[in-house]
This record gives sequence, structure tokens and C-alpha cells, in this order.
Amino acid sequence: MIEIDEQNPQDTDRLPSTEPIALDGDLAVLTTSRSVLAAQATAEAAGATPVTVPGGDPRAAESAKALRSTDGPVIGVGAQFVDTDTLAQRMHTVRTAEQLPGGGQVVFPGRMMVALYGHPGAPVLGVLGEQDLEATIARAREHASWYQADSDVPVVPTLEIIATVAAAGPGEDGDYSDEYPASQFEPYVRRAADEDVYVLLDLQPGRDRLIDQAKQYESLLKQPHVGLAIDPEWKLHGDQTPLRQIGHIDAAEINEVADWLADLTAGNDLPQKLLVLHQFQLGMLPDRNRIDTGRDELSYLVHADGQGTQGMKQATWQALHHEPPPNVWWGWKNFYDEDSPTLPPQQTVQVQPRPNLVTYQ
Repeated sequence: MIEIDEQNPQDTDRLPSTEPIALDGDLAVLTTSRSVLAAQATAEAAGATPVTVPGGDPRAAESAKALRSTDGPVIGVGAQFVDTDTLAQRMHTVRTAEQLPGGGQVVFPGRMMVALYGHPGAPVLGVLGEQDLEATIARAREHASWYQADSDVPVVPTLEIIATVAAAGPGEDGDYSDEYPASQFEPYVRRAADEDVYVLLDLQPGRDRLIDQAKQYESLLKQPHVGLAIDPEWKLHGDQTPLRQIGHIDAAEINEVADWLADLTAGNDLPQKLLVLHQFQLGMLPDRNRIDTGRDELSYLVHADGQGTQGMKQATWQALHHEPPPNVWWGWKNFYDEDSPTLPPQQTVQVQPRPNLVTYQ
């Protein structure tokens, strides 16, 4: 036991001399600001590696890059590192997972995404299907380039591929959703990896269970640059049929898919995945406040994908921002044919709050 003089707590003469602890690997000391000079100076004097983590998440691009070269223990200095289990999990990701397109292993903040939406070979479903694979990659890059000058973070070209397409008829399985095989999208996923492009697989479930559809694409979702999008508009209940109502998905079904996707991410040492929830009416996510947005393996984004006049779209945007779940990011969609008019990039970035994801259909 060491007695501290309460009248002079800074007196270190009473402290016994000790031998330094032998460390297995390089010690890294994390701080959230360069202003924590004492911690950084102490770390450097002890031969440790000080790393600034501005947002408190070491998976962010710059800190992840600095920490990948370390292999020893980590000390976090500051309130944002109090949860040691979360810090340990994040450091495991830093040292084992691949980088996301644009760098780092956490989706937002740190990047903006600009996506083409649609289904390969089906121009009627969106701009992604209006050209072949190579031209699609080039077009996605072109769209992303429109935003880079106005962005202080990398703008990542993205493909949002409709994997299960809402169908007018019930089909052999009676679910009013055409599920295309994962193999059909493998060429897009491979080329996207080569070109530093992110991919979202979009589900239009009809009467099918979301979890059953998501699991059909497990092999693709095991790739570090592939996330998932859920489209409640096309969810059917009971004897409902398409185009007679706007669908909805309850929080319980979304949470089931989110937990499965988060577990898949953690179990395969993957960087954080983007989970997109499409919404243009409040009733599409009727109990949105019960959606669990707390899984650290996922980045949750509400995507306003309504069409119409800019006044209508702005009103929808503001309505969706009323009492959202915690920890969500935001997406905006521009329609080439249905919007009146289509918002140019210079005005799209002026939407407030500024969208993290912009898609084109």
C-alpha cells in the first residue's frame, strides 16, 4: 500500500522505484485530440506510439492506418474509451479487417457515397441497368466525381443493385418477389472490389421474410465492400398484392436482419457494414423508434427515396428527420425522370442536413 499525502498529492518522493513492465509488442496510446499534450508526451517518453482518434473510433481511416502497424496493448485516454469491450472489438477490427473503399473500417463519418441504383440489364428499374458492367463502373465514378470538389472527405462511387425485385405476379413460390441468384451479381462485386467501389444489395421482399432473402446473399455479404439495403415499399402482408398500397416493415423484422448481418460481420473479421433503410412515408417504418441501431458492426442510414417536386421532397426530408432513432445517417435520392426538376449536384450538397449517401435512379 502506498500512502498519499493529502496536503501535497503531487509529492512523488514517497513513491517506490519500480522496474518498467515488459510489453509484448508496441504500446499504443489513443487520445481524441492533439490538445491532450500530457498524455501524448508521456506516451512518447515511454517509447509508446501516440495516436490521435478525433471521433473516438480507431477504425476511422487515419487512425486505422497508424494502428495497423502496432501489435501490442492499447491504452485509451478520455471518456470515449471508457467502454473497454467496445475498444477491444474495434481494435480487433483494425488489426484484422480489410479497408473499406475510401479508407478506414467505419463507414461514416469519413466518406460520402454516390450510388447508381437499379438491376443489371433492366433499364426500366434504374440507371445502373442502362449499360454493361464496365460502363456502369465508369458512370458510377463519373457521378461521384461531381461531388468531390465540394467534399472534404473521399466520395466513394457505389452500386445499389436490386437483388430481389418486386414482381407483379406471385411466381412459383407465391411471394411476389423475384430472387436472383447471388452468382448473377458476382461479376459486379468483383469489379467493384478492383475499382474501390462500394456495393449495396437491395431487397424488395414481397411476402417473403427479409432474413430468408438476406441469407441468400451471404456469400456476397461476406465481402468487405458489400452492404445491405431494405425497401419497405415492396413488403406485402397477408393477401396484399403489389402496387395497391405502400408497404411497411416492422422494427422486429429489421432488427432480426440487422443482428444477423452484424454477427456475420463480426464472425468474418469484416469492416463495418452499411445497412440502408429506404423510407419516403412515415408509415413505411411504423415503429421506427424501436429499431435497434446499437450494433457497432453496422452503420445505419435512413434513405429518403421519394420522387416529385423539390418542395415535396424537401417536406418529406424534414418529416423523416423528426425524432429519428439514434446513430443514424442520411441518404437522398435524385430521380432523372420522375423529379421536377432533378436536383443538380451543387444543390444536392446544400440539402440540410447534408446527405451522406446520394443515389441516382
